Amino acid sequence: MTSSRPAVRIDMVSDIVCQWCAIGLAELERAIARVGDTVDVELVFHPLQLNPGLPPEGEAVRDHLARKYGAGPDQARAAGQRIRAAADEAGIDLGGRPDRLYDTFDAHRLLHWAAQRQRQLPLKRALLDSYFMRGENVSDCEVLVAAATRAGLDPDAARHVLTAGDHAGDVRAAEGYWRGEGVMSVPTMVLDGRYVIPGAQSAARLEKALRRRAAEATAP
Repeated sequence: MTSSRPAVRIDMVSDIVCQWCAIGLAELERAIARVGDTVDVELVFHPLQLNPGLPPEGEAVRDHLARKYGAGPDQARAAGQRIRAAADEAGIDLGGRPDRLYDTFDAHRLLHWAAQRQRQLPLKRALLDSYFMRGENVSDCEVLVAAATRAGLDPDAARHVLTAGDHAGDVRAAEGYWRGEGVMSVPTMVLDGRYVIPGAQSAARLEKALRRRAAEATAP
């Protein structure tokens, strides 16, 4: 039976090693739970790598912040405090995050594949868990296969995707599309291709946006 509830599509552009992306998803899921009785929400993830081309061993977070943003220890500590406060508000623990950043291109290839099997959200959660709770190298093939397995995907099929280089062109094309649309930071959410919500917003604000969009979709 077809649902009579209004439907809202959310395109979420994000990365795996981005703390604000993890916080933003947690807040979004809280908002979706609140409107679940009245709105059908379709959530689709898209790639935008913050740190493309890092070596297999990754890069120390401290070195990365200094190189990319010129951030010193005091600035890094202040940023960390803001992130911890936001994570606490979202009800998630990012305490297992390693002190290194990793290339996420292969993780995004796996997410593209998982979307074709309706397992993208479980894999996204598993990948965030791998990095922020387990402290794992999310550019490592076996780490990615383990995350896919926890998400209910076939490990042999996931390993084939990774070793064969599948969906590399799809990920590059998607990144190019979103950058062409002016998306330069993550997370960025787009509702029904019309309304852009930048950054990690609170569940209350996201709930309000979802209800407003659903009302617009059903207005005569």
